[in-house]
Amino acid sequence: MRPAARLPCLREPVNSALGRTTRSTMLPATLKPLLWPLLLLLLAVVVLALLKQRGLLGGTPGPWPFYARKPLSQPEQVLYFRLVRALPDHIVLAQVQVSRVLGVKKGQNFHAWNNRINRLSYDFVVCAKDSTVLATIELDDKTHDSAHRAATDGKKDKATQDAGLRMIRWHVMSLPDEAAIKQALLSAA
Repeated sequence: MRPAARLPCLREPVNSALGRTTRSTMLPATLKPLLWPLLLLLLAVVVLALLKQRGLLGGTPGPWPFYARKPLSQPEQVLYFRLVRALPDHIVLAQVQVSRVLGVKKGQNFHAWNNRINRLSYDFVVCAKDSTVLATIELDDKTHDSAHRAATDGKKDKATQDAGLRMIRWHVMSLPDEAAIKQALLSAA
């Protein structure tokens, strides 16, 4: 027994030349205007998912490659504790950004001047109890002998001096004792 012949429906137009029905690949007229926006949206979702998966969007998956380290070198630690003992009525701050201590005067191009100091730091800042800066301290070692570092130190010294602050430089090979610290900081204050 032969199966009953299928009658063509509206969605399956008859190919009159062959007498066969073919499936229509045409979308309803209401979906045609949405086709390209939907394809673009789908593409955007796929691209965003790939970027996020590769850590290029919003953050890196998994732990970041950082570890905790000491903010002060061994000589800096020694000098820090000497400063604290020698100056008990003062605030001693370590590793302070220069831009936290110096401001740009009104009327000047803030960004241009701040960019000159925004990546610099003082090894120590000595303040009165009301946080008024009394002096800045740099502890120099052999890295300060290079031409690049000397230029950076000169820029830091110039900015500090022009702001009316004292810059004290001590060498790591001849750290001052408590009496020398008091002499340097309290006698001129």
